[in-house]
Amino acid sequence: MADYLLEMDDVCKAFPGVQALNHAKLQLKAGHVHALMGENGAGKSTLMKCMFGIYKMDKGQIYMNGKAVTIKDPIDALSKGIAMVHQELQPIPAMTISENIFLGRYPQKKVLGFIPVVDHTKMNNDTNELLKKVKLNFDSKQKVGSLSTSQMQLVEIAKAVSANCKVLILDEPTSSLTQNEVDSLFAIIKNLKSNGVAIVYISHKMDEILQISDEVTIMRDGQYVGTWEAKELTINSIITKMVGRELTNLFPKKENVPGEVVFEVEDFTSINPKSFRHVSFNIRKGEILGVSGLVGAQRTELMEGIFGIRSKSSGKVMLHGKELHINRPKDAIDNGVAMLTESRRTSGIMGVLSVADNISISSLKNYLDYKISINSGKVDNLVKENVKKMNIKTPSSKTPIKSLSGGNQQKVIIGRWLANSPEVLILDEPTRGIDVGAKYEIYCIIADLAKQGKSILMISSEMGEILGMSDRIMVMCDGRCTGFIDRKDATQENVMALATKFSS
Repeated sequence: MADYLLEMDDVCKAFPGVQALNHAKLQLKAGHVHALMGENGAGKSTLMKCMFGIYKMDKGQIYMNGKAVTIKDPIDALSKGIAMVHQELQPIPAMTISENIFLGRYPQKKVLGFIPVVDHTKMNNDTNELLKKVKLNFDSKQKVGSLSTSQMQLVEIAKAVSANCKVLILDEPTSSLTQNEVDSLFAIIKNLKSNGVAIVYISHKMDEILQISDEVTIMRDGQYVGTWEAKELTINSIITKMVGRELTNLFPKKENVPGEVVFEVEDFTSINPKSFRHVSFNIRKGEILGVSGLVGAQRTELMEGIFGIRSKSSGKVMLHGKELHINRPKDAIDNGVAMLTESRRTSGIMGVLSVADNISISSLKNYLDYKISINSGKVDNLVKENVKKMNIKTPSSKTPIKSLSGGNQQKVIIGRWLANSPEVLILDEPTRGIDVGAKYEIYCIIADLAKQGKSILMISSEMGEILGMSDRIMVMCDGRCTGFIDRKDATQENVMALATKFSS
């Protein structure tokens, strides 16, 4: 045990109806990056939350430098040198970067010789030094709410670095970062390694794992599968160990046959001059139109404009040749348009509600008796049908959705929209933060919907996903549509050429 900076042994943790961890273990060496991998629901985040003191273990022991320790809560974990950057960010937008970084441990000074107050000057100076150290060009007094998601992610990483930790847990740290930001993160990680920090790196991005990791531990169904040197593994061998079987195809066979034009967008322009402008496209019945582009291309903003979340200055939307007047999401829903949003946690699931509530909430009006009371029997049948059809893994339909894995949460939201029988589905990053096994299930659902004749707009930042799933690809750059590529002509080079085609 003394060979390891931190070791978790024989860890068990159960929630109502779910054995989340079943005799799991993990061994971390100082100055090493240790990747922790497994499908959604494998127990990775639960194991880390036990290490960080968020969850109490039902059984098991944690050792640091060979000595048994008890971690009571996250503050205790930080005092022992363990820091964690969570997958779901929870910054306080109204506070400054320095206030977020030093939250709960503000430096203090005394006025009148005995009254303790926050030393803002020291806090801001220390934050500026920290930001310079991790090569982030932000002002410590800047409000966190003014930052993008990726910038918030980098601030959270800086916050963890500021704690002078011995163990740093990074849970999906690059899920919303650009390649340049990923390179900056990797530079930070290498610097921490050189200072003897042990880093737990959780990610579904195989290429990153093989690039940055020294060891890889794989979990499946809450159990420890094994630990290997990263240099011994390949992407295929990792997938096989994760899912317990070989995946011969990453994408399902395409059986959809696109038909007549169903949905048209003409000259769509945002009220914000820095957002989408003069975008026109159409989509056919049974077609998957991939929407590609780099960060800042305004893909999400365009789709939110079409769905009535954002205001437009000009342009029109037509379904079957008839113009739709969409001023709010309800107008889109009433006209057969559905949208799966980019962020499950913040604008997708309703975490405190059950799986049943999350599936049925958008279509309850269809199950009213005499337009006044909900027919619970019909709603129950709807929920059971969706759980079965989507293969949603849940102890029961009454289980809070927040306790499900990301892949199963995504299936619930898709089921919610399908309950309204939409003709057009907008899917914004449908597999973000989902493991390779759950991704394949989502791909099968999308392919089957297209085969049924649904028209699907799919935004994705993953090149393989765009190339593997799309019948056509619309590429955006700097708020404009820069071109379309048919499936047979689609290559990474062709897509990137259009994605970097800035106007002169």
